[in-house]
Amino acid sequence: MSTHANAALLSAASATTMVGPKNPANPATPKQSSKMHRRSRTGCYVCRLRRKKCDEGKSTCKACKHLGLKCEYKRPMWWSNNEQRKQQKENIKNIIRRTKLSEKTVQLGVNIGGESPPDLSHSLPTSSTFSDSLDRTRSVSVDSQFSLEYDFNQGVGFEGGYNAFNPQMQAAYYAPPYGNYSPYEVDVKTERQMYVNDVPTRRDSSISTFNTFQPPPPPPPPPHATLPSFPAEAWPQDIYDGRPSPLGAGDDGLDMNIFNFSHAPVTTQQAMVHVDECDRGLLDHFVDNVLRLIFPVLEVNQHGSARSEVILPALETNKCYLHCCLSISALHLKTTQGLQGDQIDNDIMRHRYATISELCEALNRDTDHMQILEATLGMIFFQCSVGRPDDCLPDIPWHQHFQAVSSLVHKLELPHAVSDLSQCGGPAQTPFNMTLASWIDILGATMLGRAPQFADNYRERNLASSSSGLSELMGCEDRVMYLISEIACLDGLKIEGMDDVQLISHIHSLAQSIGTTEQGARELCPPYSSTGILRPGQLSKNMTAVFRLAARIYLCSLVPGFDNTQSNIVDLVSMLAECLEYIPSGPEGFDRSLVWPLLIGGSASMRGSFFRQTFQSRVERLGDKAEFGSFGRMNRLLREVWRQSDEQRQNVHWRDVMQQKGWNYLLI
Repeated sequence: MSTHANAALLSAASATTMVGPKNPANPATPKQSSKMHRRSRTGCYVCRLRRKKCDEGKSTCKACKHLGLKCEYKRPMWWSNNEQRKQQKENIKNIIRRTKLSEKTVQLGVNIGGESPPDLSHSLPTSSTFSDSLDRTRSVSVDSQFSLEYDFNQGVGFEGGYNAFNPQMQAAYYAPPYGNYSPYEVDVKTERQMYVNDVPTRRDSSISTFNTFQPPPPPPPPPHATLPSFPAEAWPQDIYDGRPSPLGAGDDGLDMNIFNFSHAPVTTQQAMVHVDECDRGLLDHFVDNVLRLIFPVLEVNQHGSARSEVILPALETNKCYLHCCLSISALHLKTTQGLQGDQIDNDIMRHRYATISELCEALNRDTDHMQILEATLGMIFFQCSVGRPDDCLPDIPWHQHFQAVSSLVHKLELPHAVSDLSQCGGPAQTPFNMTLASWIDILGATMLGRAPQFADNYRERNLASSSSGLSELMGCEDRVMYLISEIACLDGLKIEGMDDVQLISHIHSLAQSIGTTEQGARELCPPYSSTGILRPGQLSKNMTAVFRLAARIYLCSLVPGFDNTQSNIVDLVSMLAECLEYIPSGPEGFDRSLVWPLLIGGSASMRGSFFRQTFQSRVERLGDKAEFGSFGRMNRLLREVWRQSDEQRQNVHWRDVMQQKGWNYLLI
């Protein structure tokens, strides 16, 4: 830990913690069996979970083969987690229920396609009816929690029925799927209720649309053609995955399990955050109003993971983090509701100093480094989501806090952990705190005009084409962020007096590198599907295009004698404004995730330009939220830059304005 950061934290400590004792959960008492018998320890884990006798057949036992379950003799990941084990048991029950229903349907000889259109409880025949391995893909029910996997474009009319011992393609398979009935569309509404201290707080609701519109049927195969083989290893693993994929994300190529979170996932029903009665309102306000503002892009990519795997577990176990969140909640409450008085100001400062006091104690103990890192990142980053530009706290600047973050990251060897993961052949998970620190480090370095703290690590990962999870966390592809890190390094070298010839050579090289990131990029299009579902992959591509153009403008600003009236700069700024049309705006949009590119593009724009018109319209759509957080600070900075540039009729650098005004903003 750096001496300067430690001393700064010690100087701010003046309060004690306000958190009540945390009651340990009572472990559940297992039921005692009334009949003693010898249990086998070598059966498959599925039978052991079901408490059924296993014949231990290789490679699949009879029970799993009959029910169409994945037989696992090797200890699965879900076995060591009680919640995942319960979820797995429910999944198996659903599969067995569908299998039994299909058996009864086949035995009764039900004609699916003749009389009425199928309802949402229809299931296809499963492994009890077929001996081939393809049957495992036929048992997905429309009404189950795995309905996202159901192919609504496949035919389901089997008027002739299948023969279990003659797997021939029936001609009726190509009959119209629903007889004389027209295709239909179904809206499914999902509601979630959040509880804190057994008190209902936040209530979320979402609507998903499924339709049965069919493409033209393929030509029938020759008579007596056998079905193609399907290896058992190709059985889809989604049903055994711990986290369901978000709607619309399946075809976008995003890695939904890229992060290695420092806590086990906690559902909102399980979260037990103990606070004093006087702070309960602050906690409720944080969960209900502030939490959804913190990681909007991550929430789109992995719905609920920001709450269940980042914030709620930290609130339960990390007192520093809890006090930080309560201070931010009080600040947001004061800002949004216009509260004035000693009480709200005391809440802000009381929890702020309690955070620093807890950090100092942990630093003196030299333990719990991950919790210290978590709380320090929260102190830096959460301030970007709340507060007005003129909110001033008697605290050290964000970049001095980040010196402590840098020391902790090195002590925990997180850069080496990321590098080691990139060399593994299998899927790698990046430490979430390292990804968040990288986001702050890269864009924060541009605020200071110096190289990022972990620039060497980003350079290595760029050469290895390795991901740090930045795309899933903040929307911009990793390789574009790595190049922004390189430009920030060059910016620092220019300030230190690099020779112009060398500077221009590096600028030309980086411009070519930015061009390589455009190869294979698809044309921009709206991020919503035809049914109104937000597609995370397309949103990331659109946001990457905005960041890429901002990176080009940032690079051009390093050219000696930079003039924003040149035609190429004007064109780049106009292109950036056009790309903004493909990013959702308004209170539920993603303008607050584009603070840095808006700052770079806006500072190079001219009076009356298309960019300024577009920016003003997006500010108006945001309403009051345009005055808060990093977006409000960026808006204030741009207005001052524009005022000085228009008055002096020359380009004024935004960093010079920040220094003149004494604004230590982190605009990310």
